[in-house]
Amino acid sequence: MAIFCAGLLLLATTFKMSLQSRQYHLPSNTAIDDLTIRTVDVPKLKYNEVLVKIHAVSLNYRDLMVATGKYPMGVKPDVVPCSDGAGEVVQVGEHVKDFKIGDRVVGIFNQLHLEGAITDEGMGSGLGGGLDGVLTEYKIFPEYGVIKFPEYLSYEEAATLPCAAVTAWNCLYGPTPVQAGHSVLLQGTGGVSIFGLQIAHAAGAKTIITSSSDDKLEIAKSLGADHGINYKTTPEWDKKVKELTNGLGVNHILEVGSGSVKKSFGAVRRDGSIQSFGVLEQTEQDANVPLLCLIGQVNLRGVFVGSRKQFLAVSNSYSFLMSRCWIYLRQERSNLLLIEFSSLMKQKRLIHT
Repeated sequence: MAIFCAGLLLLATTFKMSLQSRQYHLPSNTAIDDLTIRTVDVPKLKYNEVLVKIHAVSLNYRDLMVATGKYPMGVKPDVVPCSDGAGEVVQVGEHVKDFKIGDRVVGIFNQLHLEGAITDEGMGSGLGGGLDGVLTEYKIFPEYGVIKFPEYLSYEEAATLPCAAVTAWNCLYGPTPVQAGHSVLLQGTGGVSIFGLQIAHAAGAKTIITSSSDDKLEIAKSLGADHGINYKTTPEWDKKVKELTNGLGVNHILEVGSGSVKKSFGAVRRDGSIQSFGVLEQTEQDANVPLLCLIGQVNLRGVFVGSRKQFLAVSNSYSFLMSRCWIYLRQERSNLLLIEFSSLMKQKRLIHT
């Protein structure tokens, strides 16, 4: 994942002067080249809001989809992109109780998904999609739209958590929680899979991860993977998973949505669960999903990030090492995104390296 730190305006502590913020917009949502920078006035805070000075923003594959018009969820016109950002509270509304000036906070992905099952309103409240995102110098959030993050995390590290870490947590601690002795298959070495690997390992589960790179598999093993499968050299990786689990299959699969659903059904055990969280590729499937669910008694569940309550659980559970490893492994995977976004940002002088 690409990490950027914004050059920020000096802030008058009294806020008597009009405050302005530079921020990016996507006027057409058709290409990254459409990114436009503007200077806008920061509105006056409402009684239940906090003003956050953004220190770090991280990029997800979802941000590339939004910028190029390929994101399947709704995107507001002229959106400010990016969902994942961390910063410092610099002003609070008069009725705000849980935050004070100087608190280090990170925004939740879906601003209206606070706990329980997500609603239609929650589905449409994603930062950088249905709502303006965090690629800005200052951002106003409702009090419930941010959480504090642990002191041992930097702004850059905390900015990697809202999308990938919460999704991984929801996959493994949703209706069928991972337990010691369970087996978990992680597809690829993207953010959700790497966070999921470490969550599963910490829970005492047996972990299997796939990748097209033997080097990445070795790194994943250092993070807790018990087995690695190169899906290029082992195209029938579902059979290998069965072999590694004594013919039973795994209890949990984190499915990235890359045309692998049929093989996932071949790798999951009877009464196991497939957590589908990604839309990396749109491919034709010849799998009869209803029949496969019936025969295998498999639970197939869609996961759209997670709630504020789940994010709090993530924040309370993660260690410094986990976030650092996520940044390291995501860097190579995000090369295209990094090159295209960062080059434009540097040209327009919001991002400094």
